[in-house]
Amino acid sequence: MKFIVSVVNEDDALPLVDVLVTNGYRVTTFKTAGGFLRKENVTLFTGVEDEQVEEVIRLIQNNCHTRTQRVGALPPVMESGELYVLTTKEVEVGGAVIFVLDVVQFLKA
Repeated sequence: MKFIVSVVNEDDALPLVDVLVTNGYRVTTFKTAGGFLRKENVTLFTGVEDEQVEEVIRLIQNNCHTRTQRVGALPPVMESGELYVLTTKEVEVGGAVIFVLDVVQFLKA
């Protein structure tokens, strides 16, 4: 048995949960926040049999999309009296980060 932990953009979370549940997988979700842009994410927990891992990964990849976002770029160091011009930079956000862990024991109480 495997335990799949996936961190996804909150815009992709609800459609992904719907697809997983429709395909017979149980999912638990937690709202989380990322360290890079401090944006809200959703972390999904799914327990599956070994032979189901590839299908779940495929469903996650097919339903979580990357997108670009503009963020302000800070200068490395500013000295007193320096003029600071705010610049923006496009970064890629979204998609999914997926961890597949071995389950040592599974109990249902």
